Amino acid sequence: MNSNHRVVGFIGGSGVYRAEALQDAEQLEIETPWGPPSVPLVRGRIEGADVVFLARHGAGHKLPPSAVNYRANIDAMKRAGVTDIISLSACGSFREELSPGTFVIVDQFIDRTSGRESTFFGPGFVAHVSMAHPVCPALAEAAVGACAALNIEHAETGTYLAINGPQFSSLAESKLYQSWGCDVIGMTNMPEAKLAREAELPYASVAMVTDYDCWHETEGPVEVSKVLEVMAQNAKNAARLIEALAKRLGATRAASPLGVETVLDFAVITAPDARDPDMVSKLDAVAGRFLNKTAG
Repeated sequence: MNSNHRVVGFIGGSGVYRAEALQDAEQLEIETPWGPPSVPLVRGRIEGADVVFLARHGAGHKLPPSAVNYRANIDAMKRAGVTDIISLSACGSFREELSPGTFVIVDQFIDRTSGRESTFFGPGFVAHVSMAHPVCPALAEAAVGACAALNIEHAETGTYLAINGPQFSSLAESKLYQSWGCDVIGMTNMPEAKLAREAELPYASVAMVTDYDCWHETEGPVEVSKVLEVMAQNAKNAARLIEALAKRLGATRAASPLGVETVLDFAVITAPDARDPDMVSKLDAVAGRFLNKTAG
C-alpha cells in the first residue's frame, strides 16, 4: 500500500461499540502472535476515507479493562493496514470545568496500571521507545477541529491518569490524583498508547467525561447508573465525531510531526545477531518496517 495512504483506526471504548457511518463494512478475522483481539475488526469507508474499527471491550462489553488484550488489538490494527489510531474512551473528571459530556483531547498520560502486558519487546529483543510526547499532535489537532465543527464541548489538552480498575477510586486517591495536576481518569489508554508507539502508529485519545470521579462535594461518588446515562449521549457524539474525523483526516496522510513511523530506528538496542528468532517472528507486523530495513 502507498505509504502516503491513510487508514485510520478507531478504538471504541465504553458505549462505543461500532462505527455507524461505515460503508461497505466487512469483518476481519485476524490472528496475532499475542492471541485474539477483543473482537473481529471491521473495515469500511467513510466518504472515501478508509477506516478500521475495533470495540475495545468486545461485543456486549464482555471484557473489563485489565482483561483487554492490548497487544493483540494493536498488532491486529497494524496487520489490517492501519496507519493512525484514535482512541475514544469514557473517563472521570478532576476539573469542575470538565463536566460530564465534555470531550477531552488528551496530550499526556500518567500510567498507574500494573500487571498488564505493556510491551511487545522483551528478552532476546530489547527496545526502549520514547513516550515523552505520547500523542501525535496532528491527530490531536484534527480531533479538536472536528469537535469544534460539531459544537461538541471539548478541551484541547488534558492529562489522563490510567488505573487498573475495575473499581473506581477512593476519595483519598481521587484527591491525590487531582493534586498531581491530572485532568481525567480512565482504565484503558495504558498500555494501549505505549504499544501503539512501539508499533510505530501515531496515536491520539479522545476521553469522554461521564462523571466527576468521587472528589466533587455535591455530585457524590461515581455510580454506574449515572455513568450509563451520560454515556448514551456521549456515544451519539462519538458516532458523529468518528464520521467527521474520518472526513477531516482524509485518504492522504503526512508523516507524524513526532516521527512516530520510524521510532524503532532509535529504540532497538539488541544487536541483530543476538536477537531471539522467536521474538523476531512475533514482531513481524509491529516491527516489520524496521526488521525489513535491517535484514541481512
